[in-house]
Amino acid sequence: MSDDNQHQIEVGVKTSYIEDQSDPKGERFVFAYTITISNHGSAPARLLNRHWVITDANGKIQDVRGEGVVGKQPYLQPGEAFSYTSGTVLETPVGAMEGEYEMVDDDGRRFLAPIDPFALAMPSTTLH
Repeated sequence: MSDDNQHQIEVGVKTSYIEDQSDPKGERFVFAYTITISNHGSAPARLLNRHWVITDANGKIQDVRGEGVVGKQPYLQPGEAFSYTSGTVLETPVGAMEGEYEMVDDDGRRFLAPIDPFALAMPSTTLH
């Protein structure tokens, strides 16, 4: 990480359980997550690549790497933000995700924006 305030990317997450696409008896639990990437630094930056580590309650790990997010490589000026929604499928009703975005500034310097671990959890249901 640089020791200045040029590279300050904040990643916010909101998650939801997609009940109508899930099949608990078939061990299929679908989750959506909305990510907001905010540039609080003093330099513009482009998101190049993503890296996710997705772990379910059985300890099964999916390691996902790819270019951009939802087919885009957003370019963020200082003070700008970019939001997108994506999803993942687990075999358990609870899991976790974490990762990082690889960013690049206008001078070609690459840096990582960490994504803190967050939970994916099917809400407790009540019988009607």
